[in-house]
Amino acid sequence: MKKISLCAAVLLLFSLMACKNKPSAPASAHTHLSSSADTLSITDDALMDTVQRRTFQYFWAGGEPYSGMARERYHIDNVYPAGGPEVVTSGGSGFGIMAILSGIDRGYVTRAEGMQRMEKIVAFLEKADRFHGAYPHWWNGETGKVLPFGAKDNGGDLVETAFLMQGLLAVHQYYVNGTQEEKALAARIDRLWREVDWNFYRKDGQNVLYWHWSPTDGWAMDFPVHGYNECMIMYILAASSPTHGVPAAVYSEGWAQNGAIVSPHTVEGIKLHLHYQGTEAGPLFWAQYSFLGLNPRGLRDKYCPSYFNEMRNLTLVNRAYCIRNPKHYVGFGPDCWGLTASYSVDGYAAHAPNEQEDRGVISPTAALSSIVYTPEYSLQVMRHLYAMGDKVFGPYGFYDAFSETEHWYPKRYLAIDQGPIAVMIENYRSGLLWNLFMSHPDVQAGLKKLGFTYTK
Repeated sequence: MKKISLCAAVLLLFSLMACKNKPSAPASAHTHLSSSADTLSITDDALMDTVQRRTFQYFWAGGEPYSGMARERYHIDNVYPAGGPEVVTSGGSGFGIMAILSGIDRGYVTRAEGMQRMEKIVAFLEKADRFHGAYPHWWNGETGKVLPFGAKDNGGDLVETAFLMQGLLAVHQYYVNGTQEEKALAARIDRLWREVDWNFYRKDGQNVLYWHWSPTDGWAMDFPVHGYNECMIMYILAASSPTHGVPAAVYSEGWAQNGAIVSPHTVEGIKLHLHYQGTEAGPLFWAQYSFLGLNPRGLRDKYCPSYFNEMRNLTLVNRAYCIRNPKHYVGFGPDCWGLTASYSVDGYAAHAPNEQEDRGVISPTAALSSIVYTPEYSLQVMRHLYAMGDKVFGPYGFYDAFSETEHWYPKRYLAIDQGPIAVMIENYRSGLLWNLFMSHPDVQAGLKKLGFTYTK
C-alpha cells in the first residue's frame, strides 16, 4: 500500500514526539507482573480483562489533555527526536473512543466520567480543522489546527475520517436513547457525521474514492483507493451517509474494481478469496481496522461469501507463516506470532507474511486484535507475552513491537495499534462495539444499498 510508505517517511520525519505534558500513568501502572506460576494460573477472562484495562488507559490516562483525543504516540522514556505531545490522531482517536466506550461499559470509569470525556472530544472535533467535512490525519490537540502528515498531506484524509466516524457512530448509538444530556451529545455527533462530504472525495464525480485532498495542493497525492486492504469501512460509510452518500457504483467500480477484487488463491496452504493489494496476503491490520465496528460475522456480499471466514483465514496465514519462520528469527512460533504495521527495528514498517516484509518484529496488536477470529491462538500469544513481563508489558498494555532476534524491546506505544486490542477484546467478550455500530440506521441502509447481507 502506498499509504504505508507515506507512514514510514513521516514517522521518520516527525518520529516520536517530546512529551512536555507527560500522560499520567494509571495507579497500577508500575505494579510488577505476576510470577510465572501466577501467569499460568490466571484465567482467560482475568487475563483479557487485565490487558483490556491496561490498554484502555492509553486513551484515558494517556489522552491529550486539551482535546481528550488520542496522542499519536507515547514513549515511556520521554525521548523523542522531534515534534511535541500536542499531536493527536484522527483514526487512532476513532479506535480510542471505542476503547473508552468499552471501559465505560465495564465500569473502569463511571458513566459520568465517560460522558465528560466524550463531550470534550466532540467539542474539539466541532472546532478542529476540516476539509469538505473530512478530518486530517493529525492536528495540534491544543489548537485544532492541522499538522501535515506529509509534504502534500495537509488536508482531508478520508480513510482516517472513516476510522473516526466508525467510532463516533458507535458512541452515537450508546447515548442516543439515554438522558437528555446524552441525547444532546448524540445529536452533535450526528451533525459531524452528516457534514462529511464523501462525494467530494470522488474527485470530479469518478466512481472511486480518493484518500487525500489538500487545500494547497489539491489532489496531488493522487491516491484512488481500491480493495482489498484496510479501507473497506470508508466505502461502506460513504454509501451510508444520509446527506452526501455515494452511489453503489462507487463501491462496485472503485473498491471491487468490477469484480477484480475476487481472486481465489492459496497462501501457506490456506485458501483466500480476495485480491490483496500488492501482495498475496496483507498485514493483519487489514483484517482489523474496518471490523472494529463493522461485524464480519454473518457479513457477505457478491464479492465475498463470508468476511469472517476470509479475515480468519488471513489471520491463519499470518500465524502459519510465523510458525514456518523461513528466516529463522528467534522466538517466532505458535505462542509468538503476528505481523502488521508497527514500529520496526529500522523505523516503521508494514510487516507482512512474506520474506520481503518480515523483519523479525512481533507486533502484539496483530495477534491480540485477532482474538475475534482466532481466540484460542490469540489467547496463547496473550498468555506468552504476559509471561514475558515488564520487558513487553507496561502502563498502557503491551508495547508496540519487539524483536527477540535483535534484542530490541522499545517501550513505545502507537494509538492506532493500541486501540484495536481493547476494542477487539471487548467484541470477543460481549460484541459491544459491533452491536452499537451495526444498530445505526444509516449503516444498515448503506449496507443494504451495497448489496450486503448480514445475519447475527
